[in-house]
Amino acid sequence: MTHLADAVSHLSPEHWERANRLLVRKALAEFAHERLITPEHEDGHWTVRSDDGLTRYRFTATRRALDHWQVDAESITRHGQDGSELPLAALDFFIELKTSLGLSDAILPVYLEEISSTLSGACYKLAKPQVTAAELAASGFQAIETGMTEGHPCFVANNGRLGFGIHEYLSYAPETASPVRLVWLAAHRSRAAFTAGAGIEYEAFFREELGETTLARFHGTLREKGLDPADYLLIPVHPWQWWNKLTVTFAAEVARRHLVCLGEGDDEYLAQQSIRTFFNTTSPEKHYVKTALSVVNMGFMRGLSAAYMEATPAINDWLAQLIENDPVLKDTGLTIIRERAAVGYRHLEYERATDRYSPYRKMLAALWRESPVASLKDGETLATMASLLHVDHEGASFAGALIERSGLTPVEWLRRYLRAYYTPLLHSFYAYDLVYMPHGENVILALKDGAVERAIYKDIAEEIVVMDPDAVLPPEVQRIRAEVPDDMKLLSVFTDVFDCFFRFLSANLADEGILTEDDFWRTVAEVTREYQQSVPELADKFARYDMFAPTFALSCLNRLQLRNNQQMVDLADPSAALQLVGDLHNPIAGF
Repeated sequence: MTHLADAVSHLSPEHWERANRLLVRKALAEFAHERLITPEHEDGHWTVRSDDGLTRYRFTATRRALDHWQVDAESITRHGQDGSELPLAALDFFIELKTSLGLSDAILPVYLEEISSTLSGACYKLAKPQVTAAELAASGFQAIETGMTEGHPCFVANNGRLGFGIHEYLSYAPETASPVRLVWLAAHRSRAAFTAGAGIEYEAFFREELGETTLARFHGTLREKGLDPADYLLIPVHPWQWWNKLTVTFAAEVARRHLVCLGEGDDEYLAQQSIRTFFNTTSPEKHYVKTALSVVNMGFMRGLSAAYMEATPAINDWLAQLIENDPVLKDTGLTIIRERAAVGYRHLEYERATDRYSPYRKMLAALWRESPVASLKDGETLATMASLLHVDHEGASFAGALIERSGLTPVEWLRRYLRAYYTPLLHSFYAYDLVYMPHGENVILALKDGAVERAIYKDIAEEIVVMDPDAVLPPEVQRIRAEVPDDMKLLSVFTDVFDCFFRFLSANLADEGILTEDDFWRTVAEVTREYQQSVPELADKFARYDMFAPTFALSCLNRLQLRNNQQMVDLADPSAALQLVGDLHNPIAGF
């Protein structure tokens, strides 16, 4: 057991001061971008005043494409009414700007708790041995995964993880890189369902995943209790979920032997950036396991719906087939790691008491996703795409380190990356009205000597949407169809790719003097045109949904979280929940 004081050894005055400065920097930058605050320019500095006008923040910043504010963290100062300098404190910042930020009395304290948790996590990362971007670029897949320091680039409160105590943070947060063994339950078939993709059979699947010895041990545990293993399905559970939720909230299920705890599995796993997905470090070619986790993080309870799980493998098989049969997608090298099997448990009483979006229906389910390790080609290595936005303690970017390693010119490196990642997004949209949630954590890059060879998309069933009301979809895949107004459709590329990823990547590369903004966006424009010229039969669609339109709507993510940090979006109508505030100039329109 961690000694009481050791558990908080990362919370030193120095780390706290640094973490606060970096978080206030991000808040100023992102809230200015989302037009929640309007910095005023005076004597070479920008100024932001508190709601009551008594406190002001001064800083220097470079304004870049897409109204990106590159704020210099070292330049930020906070001043009282008499001009005296005050310490920088993130919690004070949110209280002082509460009205500007639209934080209600009910949301404010919970948001401050998420900010406190994010700061605590930042202190832990600052206390770790500092690894340079160049060293990280030479590291393995999981070292890169656990070496990330920022989390989501847009969200200011991006490591809330409400529900984790410090000992749980140290055990389960991805950046702590602590090995985890999953808890296994037997779930009675009357309340549980297992679904799998084509060619997968329950018994053989678990023999492969668990091994004969572990499987025999689990079956033996059931028989000792006078229960028949054939009456049960196996479900892996996050240890936090077992200790904090299922033992109490599902007490009736345990007491009635609808659920039986079988103990821990033998394989060790590492938590991924998404926090509830685990990579098997004992056997890296085995499946990832994604579990339900009733912790609030970045605007949602991170549960997993039993009802959603049923269609998951079929949706993945459908998309894999579509990619396989499409020459353009095939040519980019795109693959997905399929969610191959899923198991969900239905608590009938909670179901009767709630609607289908309730967190109470998302407490016990799991899915198995293919590992990309098994499909690696000669000389390829893997990295989460989130790593491209990682900047080390010396201000050097991971993307810059990869460019250096590759020996390619920055423009050529970028072009290869765009063909692998961005071209498939364009083609999916124009050919199939199909969009993904292609942020950094949902994409894995296959690299060779630092250059991007191909992209691997993941987190498919919960994130993809077909926006064509007339698309012919198999019955089990109908769930992914969504009605989206015509003028909102391209936002899936403009917001998720341009504003929430390329905006940061281009700014970092420009900051380091590796690639100018003009060269970055010119290359994006060229790859867009190159794609469009390769499929002239889609010309009508290109005209109807114009990637070169002069502007597009600014869709604000922090505004969603500031309004409701427990459930940012009504899952029944996601496009209605968008917070659109004015327009951004399209950085490729001029090319």
